[in-house]
Amino acid sequence: MQTVLTIAGFDPSSGAGATADLMVFAAHSLFGTACITALTVQTPHGVRSTHPTAPDVVRTTLQCLDEELPPIGIKIGMIATEDNINEICNYIDNINLKHSENNRPSIVLDPVLRSTSGRELLDPSAVSVLRDRLLPLVDWVTPNLDELAILAGVEVLRREHLPLASRLLQQRIAQRPNGRRIGICATGGHLDPPDDYLLLPSGEDIWLPGERILTRATHGTGCAFSSAFLSHLVLGDTPQQAARAAKLYVAQAMRSAISIEKNISIMNYIHNISKQ
Repeated sequence: MQTVLTIAGFDPSSGAGATADLMVFAAHSLFGTACITALTVQTPHGVRSTHPTAPDVVRTTLQCLDEELPPIGIKIGMIATEDNINEICNYIDNINLKHSENNRPSIVLDPVLRSTSGRELLDPSAVSVLRDRLLPLVDWVTPNLDELAILAGVEVLRREHLPLASRLLQQRIAQRPNGRRIGICATGGHLDPPDDYLLLPSGEDIWLPGERILTRATHGTGCAFSSAFLSHLVLGDTPQQAARAAKLYVAQAMRSAISIEKNISIMNYIHNISKQ
């Protein structure tokens, strides 16, 4: 069994964040490890408070895991603070020193900037550091419409905005010192229909058709998509195959959502395991 790492916040309701990522990894027969960047107090209805992890704890956690459980893939979600961004960047820099470009772990960034309920999950002052220092170090970024707009610095409200904003962001990353052309998969969950836009590092682009699913289980869809996308990449799928499979996985998790009391529905992250 291969090891993959999530660097993300802790959601005590397991609807999103590291706990959800670990379930996604398990559903794809991967062994997941986790570095927690922040504790949150939340339910699927919203985030009540956040408590960032000290950067030295993030640093030593990453060092410890890399020594004994080195990952073949890394998913980065909520980071919380600029100091944590810098620790993660230092960790990736060290990885790059140890591995060739073709042998390094695949890295997918889900740029979690704020919760669906509107609470900031990354210090606003740290957004530029994420864009200018961390983005050039990853292989893929999976922003939603709002996140893409913030990172690209342009309006993203309609389907026709996604290609322009994605190409602009890709070009800006490539122009950074030591920058390169990374892949972008912009998730269009708020579009009608909810199509996703895939921009490959080569510049080729693909639309991934989606359909609206009527369900209350939408908490954690971005986390699940990016983790499933990484899972399929490390299992050998092409980016196009990985994106389509991740989109299908999330759709099935939404359709088979688990209903809990107080009108709460949570995506069934292990739907493919529960059928066995």
